[in-house]
Order: sequence, then structure tokens, then C-alpha cells
Amino acid sequence: MRTHYISDAIAQPEGTEVTVAGWLHEVRDIKKICFSVLRDRSGKIQVTAKAGTLPEDQMEILRSPKETVVAVTGRIAKGKGANAGVELYPTKVELLGKVYGKVPFDITDKEKLPEIDVRLDHRYVDLRREEVQAIFRVRATVQQAFRESLIALGFDEIVPTAIVGAATEGGAELFPIVYFEKEAFLAQSPQLYKQLAVIGGMDKVFMQGPVFRAEPHSTTTHLNEVYQMDIEMGFANDDDVMDIEEHVLKHILKSVAEKRAQELKMLNAHVAVPDKIPRFTYTELVDKLRARGENIEWGDDFTRAHEKMIGEIVGSEAYFITKWPTRIRAFYSMPSRDNPEVCNAFDLIYRGLEISSGAQRIHDPELLAQQIRGRGMNPEDFEFYIKAFRAGAPPHAGWSIGAERLTMKICGLENIREATLFPRDRVRIHP
Repeated sequence: MRTHYISDAIAQPEGTEVTVAGWLHEVRDIKKICFSVLRDRSGKIQVTAKAGTLPEDQMEILRSPKETVVAVTGRIAKGKGANAGVELYPTKVELLGKVYGKVPFDITDKEKLPEIDVRLDHRYVDLRREEVQAIFRVRATVQQAFRESLIALGFDEIVPTAIVGAATEGGAELFPIVYFEKEAFLAQSPQLYKQLAVIGGMDKVFMQGPVFRAEPHSTTTHLNEVYQMDIEMGFANDDDVMDIEEHVLKHILKSVAEKRAQELKMLNAHVAVPDKIPRFTYTELVDKLRARGENIEWGDDFTRAHEKMIGEIVGSEAYFITKWPTRIRAFYSMPSRDNPEVCNAFDLIYRGLEISSGAQRIHDPELLAQQIRGRGMNPEDFEFYIKAFRAGAPPHAGWSIGAERLTMKICGLENIREATLFPRDRVRIHP
């Protein structure tokens, strides 16, 4: 229905005939001339129609309410002067999609945009804003760069199931679903399935996909359906997979900076690629916080305020927190040989927010059962998990990056829901 996107049409020589299609963005009707701005995913162009150059019914289409969908055929005309721009003189106008009633809000009035919940209720309109499309182009590049960097490192992509018969992690609530005559749940993590792939000999795997956590959060950094970007690597420890994650994050940031410069400018955001992502042990950072006067005990988890303060202390946008207290990490995190009170788990903090968590996993079934008992749980409840390690499991480690959190921080957003096409939180299941 078009010969060119608007950005391509604008670049054509004067006099070129093009057909463009999109939404009426602005309409000004001044006596015998109508100025209409047409918008598509690539940009905007002014359509200038003088009375008598088009049949009256086609002139009326150009006077339609904003957001009406039209196709315009015409010739490119370049104005005089450096800033005159490009216009389209129409020879044919076709109505493709009529506006019925009133559009929920005016995307051209940036001063009067409604609150985020209203915009999410009408996401199909909100997505027409160039700033919103910019966010999802950045996110698309994040996910593409994640995939291409791991393929280059020799990883294989896998697709784990989203339906499970039991919890794959301790602690998180599950969403039950009807699955014929059996009890089933939406997966809260691909953890077990990544590990099974490595135990099965695939050795280096990655995946992208949604996970679901039935936790009643009401924050700007949590969702109940999130999109994870994960790896698992056999014959590896925590340091090995942190090396991989550093490489991947730097490639993601570099790709966004190079490929999405226009979108970043539109969002008033910037991206810097670090030379090195520093690593600090949990204990080192507790000591640094205490030196700042913070009241924190060894074994306490870091708060959001702590993570932000640590970033200021260490002077880096991105940093790893390593060697966590064993008792506050997942039961499958491998305890350190030197000190079992500390485990080989880590977090990656970016711009004051945890965007990733990982660890070397326990691959010995007896140690795994021991750790489960030490948490006051029954190993029999985790037999489906433990038995996989009895067939001969190599040492292995992995991590997961939250696509929404990383996109949120790259784009300088205040609410994670803005980095999610159709967010699911404790109250939102529509649209």
C-alpha cells in the first residue's frame, strides 16, 4: 500500500512520485489550502494540498480527525533554504482507517499526556508516540546483541518450557494453571532446564523468554511477567561466567550506542561502554558502607539505596557483587571451598539497580540435599531436581539478565512498565 516509508520518501529527488501511508498527525485547514502532517514508523512529512488540485472528497480525507489512517500519492517538493524541509504535493488520497468517536488522548500534546496507567490502558495509542517506539527499538537491539554475542562465543540457543509441575526455585510464589487432570504452574525460572541441558552435554547454552512470579509487588522495578536473558555453562565456575557476562553487557551497550543513537537522543539518554566491570566481594562492600556510616550487618541484604550508594563509592555505572553469604542466596548456590559461609554467587548492578543474578551451581546431589535440609526444607520435595545430578553432573554456572530492567536503565526510565510492551503486574492483565 506504499512505495516508500516517509524517511525514504524525504530522501528522494524533487519531483519523484511516491506513495506513503500512515496516520494524520496534525491538520491545519486555512481557507483554500490544507496542511496535513502524515506520520509513519520512520518519520513525518507535510502534505500540502491546494483547493482544486484534488477532488473535494479527497480534500475532506486530509481534513479528517488526527490519527485517521490514510495513503497519499504525490510528488516530492523541496522547499527553498536550509531549513525549509520537504513537502508532498498530493495527486491522490485514500482513506484506509477511519477514527470512530474520540481517540483516548492526543499524542501530539506532550504537556498534557495522561498518567502511565491511562497510557497503558490504551497502549495501542501510546505506542504511536515516537519516544515509546524508541524504547522498544532500544530493547530490540538489547535482545539482538545478547543473542549475537553468545552465538559468537559458541553458545547454543535453547527454548525451555514455560509450564512446570513443581517449583524450580525455593521461595517464589507460583501461578497455578489448569493442565488437563494434573496440577501445573507457569515457570518462575528456567533454572532447572538450563542445568539439565548442561548435564545432558550441551555444555554452553543460552535462552530468552518469559518467566512468571506470583509475588505481590507494587514497585517501579518489579513485574509479575518478566523477560529473562539467560546462560548456563558447563565445566565453569562463577568467575568464568562473570567473564562471559562482562563481554555480553559491553557488547549490548556498544550495539545500542552505535545502532540507536537517534533513539537515545530522543529519550535524552546516553550510553557509555566501560573498559572493565569491577568486581567487589559482598564483605568489601559492607565495609565500605559502614565506613560511610550505614547501619548494616554482615549477612544483611543490600537495599536499593545501598546499591545506589555503592555505585557512587566505587565510581562505576556497572559492577559485580561477588561471594555472598550462603544463607541469603538460593539453596543451589555452591558454597566456597575456603569458607562455606560464603557462596559463589554474584549480582550485576547497573546504574544503581540489580539487573542480573548468577552463581556457580551445586552439582553434587548429596551436597544439594544437605543445603536443602539446612534451609528447613525436605529434600524429598526436590527429588525431581536432585535426581538429575545423580547421572553424573559437571561443575557448571550461569546467570540471568532482566531485559526490562536493563532497557529501563539504558533509556533512563523511572518505571519498569514503560520498558514492557504489555506489562503484567499485580493488578494489570489487560490489554
